[in-house]
Amino acid sequence: MVKLVVAYGPPEDPAAFDQYYNDTHAPLAQAVPGLRNFEAGKVLGTPDGSAPPYHLIAQLSFDDPGALQEAMGTPEGRAAADDIPNFASGGATLMVVEA
Repeated sequence: MVKLVVAYGPPEDPAAFDQYYNDTHAPLAQAVPGLRNFEAGKVLGTPDGSAPPYHLIAQLSFDDPGALQEAMGTPEGRAAADDIPNFASGGATLMVVEA
């Protein structure tokens, strides 16, 4: 199993980010074919109390790297990826992680 982990930097308007993410982007991500599990959570803080480097972390699980690559090539996968600039004013870091 592999996960596509997306770490969203602190947005310019956190409330607008949260609303857009929950109402628009998460449903796009959840519609990607081959997705086995979707989890997203807001970053609450850091152990030392400093400002967190990310606002939200999402994890999308797929059977294997090939399934992830195939899923991202579908119209649904492209729609989810193309949507990121519409709301992620703090940037987004995407990583593929072996699970």
